[in-house]
Amino acid sequence: MGLIEGQRPHLILASQSPRRLELLAQIGVAPDQVIPADIDETPRHKELPRATALRLAEEKARAVAATSAEGEPALILAADTIVACGRRILPKPSTKRDAQICLNLLSGRAHRVTTALALIDIHGHLRTRFVMTRVHFKRLEERERDAYLESGEWRGLAGGYGIQGRAAAFVKSINGSYSNVVGLPLFETVNMLNAVGFSIWSQL
Repeated sequence: MGLIEGQRPHLILASQSPRRLELLAQIGVAPDQVIPADIDETPRHKELPRATALRLAEEKARAVAATSAEGEPALILAADTIVACGRRILPKPSTKRDAQICLNLLSGRAHRVTTALALIDIHGHLRTRFVMTRVHFKRLEERERDAYLESGEWRGLAGGYGIQGRAAAFVKSINGSYSNVVGLPLFETVNMLNAVGFSIWSQL
């Protein structure tokens, strides 16, 4: 089944992240479907942050493509965001203790936020992009850290913080894409979608 000339491709977002959906909505993109990918996101032994992000983004895209192969032609967009101090990949904490460990590591130093994008076009071809942003945290006072931990905002977020929330008060400087730190680098995403015939401006 192919597309009619001029028809906009069906877009599937392979993500369960509400932040990615919100970022796409910010630029006027509403995916036709949102299908979270059911994969193991555990980093491999000695795997570097960039390699981990690229592998997981590709795995997410391929997993969702496999489940939707019998439907109409669709673009599959997936992403994976990793926060790293040096070569150490920080988790998405589920406990306050894990979040505290992350914040202690980030306090007073710079870290890298890496997002890999994976896009499968309607012909099944895979395209990938990689975006890195450097974020520098202030040195956190114990009362600041503990108050943030009590907020619960850290739960499930890479590195134990969300720059779009209260943790914005911890950010001394940022070098690179802000939307990347939130979870989806919009400039690179738009360019990838444009390249496969999905123009955000055609929806207006």
